[in-house]
Amino acid sequence: EFRIPFSAVYSTVGFKESEAQVFLRSTPITAKILEVERFIRAKDRFNVSNQRSVSKAMPVVFRIEMRHGNFTWVVKRKEKHFVELHRELLRYKTFMRIPLPTRSHTVRRKSMKQIEARQMPTLPRGAREELAREEQVSSRRKQLEDYLNKLLRMGMYRKYHATMEFIDVSQMSFIHDLGPKGLEGMVYKRSGGHRIPGMNCCGHSQVCFRWSKRWLVVKDSFLMYLKPDTGAILFVLLVDKEFTIKIDSKLTETKHGVRIDSLSRTLVLKYSSYRHARWWGQAIEEFVRKHGKAFLRTHRFDSFAKEQENTPAKWYVNGKTYMEDVANALEAAKEEIFITDWWLSPEIFLKRPVVEGDRWRLDCILKRKAQQGVRIFVMLYKEVELALGINSEYSKRTLMHLHPNIKVMRHPDHVSSSVYLWAHHEKIVVIDQSVAFVGGIDLAYGRWDDREHRLTDVGSVTRSAQNMDQADGVVSVAKEICTNGSRSAAVELADLPKLKGIGRTRKSRFTLYRHLQRHGLHHADSISSVDSSEKVGSVRSLQTGVGELMGNTRFWHGKDYCNFVYKDWIQLEKPFDDFIDRYTTPRMPWHDIASVVHGKAARDVARHFIQRWNFTKIMKPKYRSLSYPFLLPKSHSTANELTYQVPDCVQTKAQVIRSAADWSAGIKYHEESIHNAYIQTIAKSKHFIYIENQFFISCADNKQVFNKIGDAIIERIIRAHKENRKFRVYVVTPLLPGFEGDISTGGGNALQAVMHFNYRTMNRGDKSIISQLKKEMDDQWMNYISFCGLRTHAELEGRLVTELIYVHSKLLIADDNTVIIGSANINDRSMLGKRDSEVAVIVQDTQMVPSVMDGQEYQAGKFALQLRLECFKTILGAFTDPTIDVSDPISDRFYKEVWMTTAGRNATIYEKVFRCLPSSLVRNLQELLSFQTKAGLDKEDPVKAQESLKKIRGFLVQFPLDFLSEQNLMPSVGTKEAMVPTEIWT
Repeated sequence: EFRIPFSAVYSTVGFKESEAQVFLRSTPITAKILEVERFIRAKDRFNVSNQRSVSKAMPVVFRIEMRHGNFTWVVKRKEKHFVELHRELLRYKTFMRIPLPTRSHTVRRKSMKQIEARQMPTLPRGAREELAREEQVSSRRKQLEDYLNKLLRMGMYRKYHATMEFIDVSQMSFIHDLGPKGLEGMVYKRSGGHRIPGMNCCGHSQVCFRWSKRWLVVKDSFLMYLKPDTGAILFVLLVDKEFTIKIDSKLTETKHGVRIDSLSRTLVLKYSSYRHARWWGQAIEEFVRKHGKAFLRTHRFDSFAKEQENTPAKWYVNGKTYMEDVANALEAAKEEIFITDWWLSPEIFLKRPVVEGDRWRLDCILKRKAQQGVRIFVMLYKEVELALGINSEYSKRTLMHLHPNIKVMRHPDHVSSSVYLWAHHEKIVVIDQSVAFVGGIDLAYGRWDDREHRLTDVGSVTRSAQNMDQADGVVSVAKEICTNGSRSAAVELADLPKLKGIGRTRKSRFTLYRHLQRHGLHHADSISSVDSSEKVGSVRSLQTGVGELMGNTRFWHGKDYCNFVYKDWIQLEKPFDDFIDRYTTPRMPWHDIASVVHGKAARDVARHFIQRWNFTKIMKPKYRSLSYPFLLPKSHSTANELTYQVPDCVQTKAQVIRSAADWSAGIKYHEESIHNAYIQTIAKSKHFIYIENQFFISCADNKQVFNKIGDAIIERIIRAHKENRKFRVYVVTPLLPGFEGDISTGGGNALQAVMHFNYRTMNRGDKSIISQLKKEMDDQWMNYISFCGLRTHAELEGRLVTELIYVHSKLLIADDNTVIIGSANINDRSMLGKRDSEVAVIVQDTQMVPSVMDGQEYQAGKFALQLRLECFKTILGAFTDPTIDVSDPISDRFYKEVWMTTAGRNATIYEKVFRCLPSSLVRNLQELLSFQTKAGLDKEDPVKAQESLKKIRGFLVQFPLDFLSEQNLMPSVGTKEAMVPTEIWT
């Protein structure tokens, strides 16, 4: 059947405009009067002498059930309303007969069928308002029903605004994705009542209030009001667990008022009579109870969202597969794209190596979708410029210039919201509110990586001898060049973005196209890139539509080639200029985890985005203009009608969890459902916990650190020890925090401050995990918990180099059946809810597969098991060495002979070959200096070094728990780092 597309919500017009699209095409609309209600005036209720005339004294109210397609709703009208409508339509009919010279009038007259104008139904004259006898009532009921149905069959009168107001419909009534039709109508609403932090001081006295006439629309999970003369949405109120309705005049401070409360606003409406107010209050409550029950409840972990069964979900390890799926999903978007990131780089390539020109560059994808009519909404964290170099202003400007359908907001305004310390940290991409990517991967520089975690990237494209007949395909590969959309013939495949090689003069800029032109195609085997002769490393062939492209294509262009501990990003407005010399400095590989969910869970992620967007719109004056629209959440009732699904998903039970508060989402109480989920998952786990996290700051002392994840781990291990049960905890975290600093001189204050709190959680001080466990079990703690980092090595221009792999993941896997993936680090900033804003998803398996647990058969979840195997195989090197068995995560054989042995051996070899930092051999700054005077094998005996490195498996290394253990790592007095509150680091 015909449906009004969801995108109609962005093109509403004034209610009196003739082009307002309200009804479903060629679908009849019918009315049936269900019953007649009589009311007694309050003053006559106890006055017996008047009782006889009472039945006559009060007008009758007709309850009319309306039907239109699949939508049904009830309106209440009195006799006088019918009379008023009829008069209004007579006026309209007469007016339409006069040929006025205005354009809109002429259009309207042309669209009107002459015959309809003549055949307007007549309203039979009833008795006076009081219908005394029952039979009078029922005959009148029939007359009015017939009158209304005749009227609604005629397009000219049905589309007239007075008729639509009479039957409570508007442009928002029949949009399929907004769910069932609730109550609607004209109301007076009072200004103010928003929960904006720091702005609740004024607005309580009657003087400040303004009353405005608005059209209120109630839907299953939200209500909104529109401005009738423009059709603009002026406010959206999401239903939540605090949603209540009060009709008491004391509480509403208004005669005949209705007060609607939620976590984010107190909204007061005013009606013409107490009865009218009571009908509205009760009807809103009944409708929301019936259709929006899920939103009124408190859910597991105190989350805003409920557990959603049968959710297709998929995990991602590293940015390559994630960005590819994001690109394909963006390409499939029909109506809306929501993106929020801590950092977003518009010029990032989502598919690599780059063989289709700019087609898969983020800004080009977004521009292309915006031109197709998709609405794109981006929210960026507005950083404190002094502290961070992520230049969100540049990202905003770049995106906003692409197309008017792209809207970008930044938040918070540090001065007005007095939020200096906290950040919006979540990473979300939502497509049409039905596919939602949630995880740790920002669409930004440095994030793209794969399971190889390469350190070097000096290559460019060469072409193999076969498939030369397809060479003409080279030209057509990049049909759409982002800048002007024109089709360019000479596509420079090798270096579409203008790359600058640094520290090296290039003989000439090599392009495949020119090369093919110059050499003709017959002796194609000689075609290769200018600098291919100097290349080291394997030659990979890339299956692409262009025939085989051979060679180490550049994966990281310009600013994307980075090593942020060595040097922070600069000059982001020049995206394709290198800022690190690729020929001397290895890049820092990036290890990360993300996920995608569909259906109702995706609706929940979208709802969080919408709540934040609408709050920011109210909060910042510059976003109050109508060019930044209010967003509406789609109904859960249509959530399973997916137009697009990411391939290779698994059916799971998923729940969206978050950290949110007044400053970040405009809600009355903060939410820390991610923290709760972590603690409960750890407490309930039976066999093992695997954690990958960018930080590991926990173990509450309630002075500096408050989150209790470390305490939950300690409790769980002690319980296992007392019960004499096997239990393993694996923690993988970066060897150094991700702050610019030279570790060879101690690393600088910021780096050391974070190291201090990480070590305080692991093994230093009496609150730490290892100290607490030693009290209970001496050295037995080693059988329960292992701390590791990741490192890799390569050859760069004939030298051996090594670098740590930056673990940016925020992942927990328990028992091969429960997974938490999100943006929240293990620290107070992410977990407490009042600080950074975060989103995560907890996925529980419903599809089981046979597996092994401590040598016994075990039913593992498909989602969790495959994710753990991918992580273990990657970091232990089982993809290259098939003898490594990672199927049993807790057996002694695996824990001791695979995990511990690999981590120990790798760490020892790296220490011997590279003398790399951090290292447990270095306990203070004196040792740091002497440690570096002695050269490693890489300098003394490169051949022997190569031999040693062959024994390395995977990337896993033991965490150097004694590094700088005799040094006080907190910033010293007088440094700028010592002046900021410690919450910055925790």
